[in-house]
Amino acid sequence: MESTARTVVVVGATGLQGRAVTRHLLDGGWRVRALTRDPDGAPAGALASLGAQVVRAEMEDVASLVAAARGAYGMFSVQPTVGSPGTAPDFGADDEVRWGINVAEAAHAAGVEHFVFTSIAGADRHGSETLPRNLISKWRIEQHIAGLGLPATILRPVSFMENFTSGYALQGGAFTTALAPGVPQQIMAVDDVGFVAALAFSQPEEWIGRAVALAGDELTPVQIAAAIERALGRPLPYAQVPIDAIRALSEDFAFAYEWLNELGYRADIPATRRIHPEAMDLRTWLERTGAAQIAAFLAGGR
Repeated sequence: MESTARTVVVVGATGLQGRAVTRHLLDGGWRVRALTRDPDGAPAGALASLGAQVVRAEMEDVASLVAAARGAYGMFSVQPTVGSPGTAPDFGADDEVRWGINVAEAAHAAGVEHFVFTSIAGADRHGSETLPRNLISKWRIEQHIAGLGLPATILRPVSFMENFTSGYALQGGAFTTALAPGVPQQIMAVDDVGFVAALAFSQPEEWIGRAVALAGDELTPVQIAAAIERALGRPLPYAQVPIDAIRALSEDFAFAYEWLNELGYRADIPATRRIHPEAMDLRTWLERTGAAQIAAFLAGGR
C-alpha cells in the first residue's frame, strides 16, 4: 500500500524494538509518531534526527495514548517484560499486561486501522502446556487484542541476539546463561523484527489477522560462544549458571530457563526466511553490529 502521508504510532519507540521499527518505517516512507516518557532525552532526540515526530505518552496513561493515536493509520505496540533493562525493580507481570491492554484500548478508541503487537514465540501454546510467566503475559495481551476486534498482526519473535551484548550474558570473561550447553536455542536480531513490522504495515491485506513466530538462527550456547570468539578474536568460553542459582533469585526465571532447555520456542526458521529472506543468522549479525557491541561492553572491563 502507499505509505506516503500515513502515520504509524510507535509505542516504546526508544527501546530496542521501537527504534528498529521506527527506522524501517521511516526508510519505507511512513510518517512515525514516536511515543516516549522522556521526549527531551537523548534517545528521543536520536529518533527526531531521523525524521520521527516525538510525542510524550505513557503506557500507564490511557488518555495520553489515545491522544497520541488520534488520526494515525497504524500503531506498533511492545511492552517490557519483567527484568527488562530500564524497568523499575517492582515492575511485574501484571504491570506488563496492564500496559499492553492500555495500548490496545487506546488503539481501539482512536480507530487505528492496523495494530501490530510484538508477543513472543510459544505464547499460543497456552492451554496445551505450562508456560513461563513472560509467555503467559504476552498471551493475555493477545487475547485482549482479539476481544477488542482490532485489525491486528501478532509478531512472536524468539530470544534476541542483542541479549548477548551486556551483563545479561557476559560475565567474568565468559558467555554465561543457565541454558544447557548442548541444547539448541532459537535467536533473532531485533532489526529483523523491525523489518517484518514495517512489512506488515505495508501489506495489510496479507497481514491483518495473521500471527507469526519469528526466528533467524538456532545454535547451542557453546556454538554461540564459539561464534563470538571467532568474531572478536579473543577467548570467550561458555559457562553454564546452575539453575539452582537462578532459582535462589527467582522461581519464575528458573522455570523459564528449564522450559527453554526442555521445550523451547519451536519457531519455523525457514518460514521466517520466506517472509524475510535476508533475516540475519548469528554470524551475519556479529559481522554487522553484534561483535562491535560486545567488544565495546567487554572493553569497559565488564
